[in-house]
This record gives sequence, structure tokens and C-alpha cells, in this order.
Amino acid sequence: MPLASTGELITRAAAARSAVAAFNVITLEHIEAVVAGAETAGSPVVLQVSENAVKFRYGRLLPLARAAVAAAERAAVPVALHLDHVQSDDLLRQAPDAGFSSVMYDAARLPYAGNLAATRAAADWAHAQGLWIEAELGEIGGKDGRPPLDAHAPGARTDPVRARDFVAGTGVDALAVAVGSVHAMTTRTAVLDLGLLKRLSAALPVPLVLHGSSGVPDDGLVAAVGGGITKVNVGTALNAAMTGAIREFLAARPEAVDSRQYLSVGREAMASEVRRIIGVLSRTGDRPVP
Repeated sequence: MPLASTGELITRAAAARSAVAAFNVITLEHIEAVVAGAETAGSPVVLQVSENAVKFRYGRLLPLARAAVAAAERAAVPVALHLDHVQSDDLLRQAPDAGFSSVMYDAARLPYAGNLAATRAAADWAHAQGLWIEAELGEIGGKDGRPPLDAHAPGARTDPVRARDFVAGTGVDALAVAVGSVHAMTTRTAVLDLGLLKRLSAALPVPLVLHGSSGVPDDGLVAAVGGGITKVNVGTALNAAMTGAIREFLAARPEAVDSRQYLSVGREAMASEVRRIIGVLSRTGDRPVP
């Protein structure tokens, strides 16, 4: 089917008080696994390519983007493409021609005024191109090996009043909020501040996004969606599933050299994890949606 629009998927999810799963992809196997898992779950999905993934691919966006477009157009469920954690204006400007309907512009490293100004400029350009744009306020932490901020450190959590002013001042379509999750967690021990999430949901007129979701337990994800999260980003959980499956395969077969053998095992493990996470996000309270 034709490429889906991230904005349309998010709008429908917000109206239904549900959430769209957005999975970060690095290889063709990631792409195929996400699509396969979403098809089995019968759910729309977002394929995300981060700036770090582009750097890994020798700084070239198009090879992975073209693969994602091809897979999305052949999928049995709606699939949208999202360019994630973009700091480079040059990369941002490649998004429309590469098939992306949305971007997450990341100026959260800057002081508030700088973040607002840079994001305002990015949003103006993105909207002129027909792109849906997400930004970040607060410090989610854990990117590029940096440790997360202490829970009580200034800026470690998104302030509802400042977030409201930031959304009004930038014109972004969605906001990634810092409520206790951390990027790149390999243990599922993050504790979300659901009280803060409730205040943010009440204060903001745009959908809220949860980054660092791999470190959040299932009940935390269910509660986050119930509290107003509409887009749930997942990356590390797929890498952990793939790596674990490949490690187990090679440990049992040290003589194996055909990469198709262990990559297929890794791909199946990721597809299973995609299906599982989408199932978690479909729950209402502790009861699965029929």
C-alpha cells in the first residue's frame, strides 16, 4: 500500500486514546522485522531512521531510506517513515525527497532559548515541505553514551508551563517529554512520573511522545498510553533481541559462517519483539483490547 503519513497515524491514535509504535531501524533486517511484526499484529507502524543510524551508514541516508520505502509500500499494514533525532540541518532538508513524512528535530542540547529558536526555524521549514515535526523538551538522556541526568537535576524533567510556551512558540506538531525514561537502557527498570505526564497531557494541545521506551516495563508502557502518550519510540529492545538471538545461535554453532543463517534468526527475534510490544500498547489498563 502507499506510504502512510506519520501525522495521520498519530492523529487517529490520539482520537482513539491509543498509541502508535515507532521502531528505530539500522539494517535491512530491522526494516523487514518491523514490517513483519506489525503485519502479524495487524497494526500500523512507524519506521524510524535516526541521525546516528545515518552516520553508521557512512553518512548516507538514501540507501536505508529507499529500502524502508520499498518495504513500506509492500506492507499489508500502514507504514510511515520518520527521520529521528535530527540535529543536522543538511540532513533535515533531505527528508522530503527520501520519502519521510515526519522528522524529530533535536535541539534539546541547547539552552531553552536556543532550542526554541532553532526548533521554530526547523518547524517553519518542515511545515512548508508538508512534514509533521516533533521536538524534545527536557533531558531524556542516554544518547551517545552520555549518562542520564539525576532525577532532581535542573532540566531532567519537562516542565508543563515551559512546555506549553515552547509548543506555542515553535509550532511543533508533537513533543517528546522527559518523564523518567532513558535512551539505550538494556534493563526494563525505568519508573515513569505518571503525575507529571498527566499534567503535561492537560497542559499541551499536541500529542506526547515517549523516548527511551525499551527501558520501561510493560505496565509502565500501558500506563503511559493511558496518561496521554501517543507515540512510543523503541530502539534498543530490537537490538537486544537481535544480538541475543545471534549470540545464542553462534555459541551453539561455532562453525557457522553463512551470515544468512544467523541474520535470519536475529530478524525473527526482532519481529517477535515488535509483535509483543505492539500487543502491550494495545492494552487498556490490564485488559487486552479484544
